[in-house]
Amino acid sequence: MKAFFEGINDLFVNVLFAPYDFFRFMESWWTANTVNWVFMLICFSAFVYWMFQLKIFDGNDEEDKSSTSHSFL
Repeated sequence: MKAFFEGINDLFVNVLFAPYDFFRFMESWWTANTVNWVFMLICFSAFVYWMFQLKIFDGNDEEDKSSTSHSFL
């Protein structure tokens, strides 16, 4: 069972996270955080797309916004 977990360790450390070692030892902070910037751009573009989709569906006035669950709403 120990060999199984050591195999998982070897897979992640030596194979899957190997590209991060290249970025870790770079001199420039901006190039070392390239992966973070790419993820932030992807998340920001997904957020903007989501907001535009919400605006489209809100503009159709298809949603029933009447308060029927509680009287104080």
